[in-house]
Amino acid sequence: MILVVDSGSTKTDWIAVDISGDTMFATQTLGLNPQVLSSAILKERIINNFDLYQNREQVTHLYFYGAGCGVDSPQQRINKVFDEIFVHAEIIIKEDTYAAVYATVQPEEQAIVCILGTGSNCTYYNGSNIEQRVTSLGYILMDEASGNFFGKQLIRSYYFNTMPKQLALEFEKEYDLSPDAIKENIYRRENPNTYLATFSRFLIKHKDIPLFQDIIAKGLKRFINHQILQFDNAKEVPIHFIGSISHFLKDEIETALKRKGLTMGRIVQRPIDELVKYHKVLLDAKV
Repeated sequence: MILVVDSGSTKTDWIAVDISGDTMFATQTLGLNPQVLSSAILKERIINNFDLYQNREQVTHLYFYGAGCGVDSPQQRINKVFDEIFVHAEIIIKEDTYAAVYATVQPEEQAIVCILGTGSNCTYYNGSNIEQRVTSLGYILMDEASGNFFGKQLIRSYYFNTMPKQLALEFEKEYDLSPDAIKENIYRRENPNTYLATFSRFLIKHKDIPLFQDIIAKGLKRFINHQILQFDNAKEVPIHFIGSISHFLKDEIETALKRKGLTMGRIVQRPIDELVKYHKVLLDAKV
């Protein structure tokens, strides 16, 4: 049994296929970002899933593409967790930018591929290899134009009293905005980035409000300037996107790209299905 896994900070999609490439089961767990979660929580989120626990000893290969896996120590942490659960599996762990590339680019295509979900990232694919100019430092220092970035902007707007009064009242009805609740979730609980990203739903729901249009435009401009324009040939290749933020802000992204002379490529909200297709091709090549 082969497990193909696409993990963000909010959720993780798992699809199991047999050696012929036929789907055996598909399931979902909470996100498995090893940069913000302890080993105990990572393990708990996996073994509490019935399909994964029941089939753990049948897994021969596990291909994991995850947020927070761009540096060694988080990779080692989640690899150790997998070793304890999937005891017979060969485990391959790559950061989520590889999933973004495999889910969007065509064979031998050159492209820039961006992630705009709970977090954000950007990479260049030259048709065979990945090149990343900026090392992600996570949700506090980076992640521009992501769900957690926009969530922070909304909380700031509410507390700095720049949000229109009627909108602020509606914001209060949908979320617990007490200082205690916000500080508890950001500074004491796991997944603060995922918590912040929950507020972005309100931004998307009211994205036609001038204040929110400004927040979106500024966030996208920062992402384009700091990430996409790091690559000298950015204006010569398509710019692909994956993730929920890119899906719901498609028009805004296309407008922001055009302003910089950039070309919109594909947008894939949920990359797991394309990842499975990619691995089925690899399986067919081995047969």
